[in-house]
Amino acid sequence: MQPQSFIKIFSGTNSRYLAEKIAQSFGQELGQVHKIDFSDGEYTVKFDETIRGSHVFLIQSTFPPADNLFELLMMIDAAKRASAAKIIAVMPYFGYARQDRKDQPRVAIGAKLVADLLTAAGVDRVITMDLHADQIQGFFNIPVDHLYSSTIYAPYIQSLNLENMVIASPDAGGSKRAHSYSKHFGVPMVICHKYRPRPNVVGELRVIGDVKGKNVILMDDMIDTAGTLTAAADKMMEEGALSVRAFASHGVLSGPAYDNIENSKITEVILTDSIPLKKESKKIKVLSVADMFAETLACVYNNETIAKHFVFRK
Repeated sequence: MQPQSFIKIFSGTNSRYLAEKIAQSFGQELGQVHKIDFSDGEYTVKFDETIRGSHVFLIQSTFPPADNLFELLMMIDAAKRASAAKIIAVMPYFGYARQDRKDQPRVAIGAKLVADLLTAAGVDRVITMDLHADQIQGFFNIPVDHLYSSTIYAPYIQSLNLENMVIASPDAGGSKRAHSYSKHFGVPMVICHKYRPRPNVVGELRVIGDVKGKNVILMDDMIDTAGTLTAAADKMMEEGALSVRAFASHGVLSGPAYDNIENSKITEVILTDSIPLKKESKKIKVLSVADMFAETLACVYNNETIAKHFVFRK
């Protein structure tokens, strides 16, 4: 991919591991920007090269959300004040996406607040992947390019050559995602029904569908503590599944996640590199989304379609 003189690609502090791969795939080096820390905990950001009149792509996943989000906002503001022609926030992982509605009294809608903050800072477009809820795109009054990890996961699943395969969702909320995969591969779909007595705690779990003698592919958008995922995998193995592999776009992997995965009957967990692993695990495999994002950057700049990255081709 040929570099464009009017494109500048920059990275936030904690997303440099992925931004370097995206820039390399795109065909140019990352731009120079650095964070200046003050003794009282405040910080600012400074671009070390001119960006006047350029399309500026700012790569930053917001994990943990607060610090990385505010750094991204500061970068957007600095780019706007430095006369960038267009400012595009590239957020492979969009933090606060689980706060997409008011599901109980007197709570905030964090995803809408993040959308408002990004817009107020001066961003012109957002590129992200596998939002927890598709309706978050409607929180913005600017273009949002919503990519899907199915672009890289579908070929990988195909390469496994699994017989008697079924696609499963660990909860009802992911049934639409699982249905897309089951339709694409022409295989049955299974759903796990769960009841949560409180956040990050799984109560009752039931498998709706037949998994006996099947190789199960569990699809999810993110793995946090891995409690739901591993409980679903163990339940399916108890009901006669031959194997259970889990695919998730974002490996948050907080709290006891690594222990839950290691101690479960799950065969393999496949993640993207939207969030870096905190430590290695023999059960976890990471597939990179760098090429997909690099192609999308080029398409956005050249006003070309990015439909092939939206979901399975129909």
